Amino acid sequence: MEIKLSARIYPLEAILNACYLFIDRVYIFLDSDLKGNQIKVFFKSKGKVAGKKLEALKGEFKNELLRCALRYEISKNNKKIREYIVGRALYTTLPGPGVVSLSEKLDYQDDPLGIALPWKKKHRKQKNARKRKI
Repeated sequence: MEIKLSARIYPLEAILNACYLFIDRVYIFLDSDLKGNQIKVFFKSKGKVAGKKLEALKGEFKNELLRCALRYEISKNNKKIREYIVGRALYTTLPGPGVVSLSEKLDYQDDPLGIALPWKKKHRKQKNARKRKI
């Protein structure tokens, strides 16, 4: 089975996305003419698929192709706002002028809670303190 698609109507990215969603059910082959105006999509069944089921699959593919083309257009139209949002999110994580970061305030050698002590040393001190109390 073959479907001819206009490359002016459907972007290649949308066609590839729609094809990807159907590769688990059928084998898909793509071809284009020399001018690149038409893209041909060939379906070959992976098993024993009747003609009616293949025609139904063709209709599903066309619906999916429309959905993928719409998603592509929406993402193309929203590209600037997405770049702005990501850029703003990354920009706000940078410290401003005069702001001292937490890593500059703290020194790694300062350990008021004794967290950096090895386990044996920490418990040896506690054990010795218990012996002195007795």
